[in-house]
Amino acid sequence: MTVAIVLCTAPADEAPQLADRMLEAHLAACVNLLGPVQSRYRWQGKVEQAEETLLVIKTHADRLDELQARVSEWHSYDVPEFLVVHADSGLDAYLEWVAQSTDPGTA
Repeated sequence: MTVAIVLCTAPADEAPQLADRMLEAHLAACVNLLGPVQSRYRWQGKVEQAEETLLVIKTHADRLDELQARVSEWHSYDVPEFLVVHADSGLDAYLEWVAQSTDPGTA
């Protein structure tokens, strides 16, 4: 079973709602909100900066496509950060919990 960790930044006032929507839709087992973080990035030919919250999203790899689609839909940014790191191993009980928590058939 492959667990995926997704990194996504969002405005501080938007991040909690994004996390809740992911959890309610069984797209994430857990979302850590870290911040504020200072982001500096190149956008439309200029160097920009913003204070954001970093969402660290734990999900099952089978849910990545839907999670990405929903983040693109729900996020206020034109191009939201969505970076995936695959966790191919870990504590078996934790990996199983992620799988169960992201199963849309569970209540």
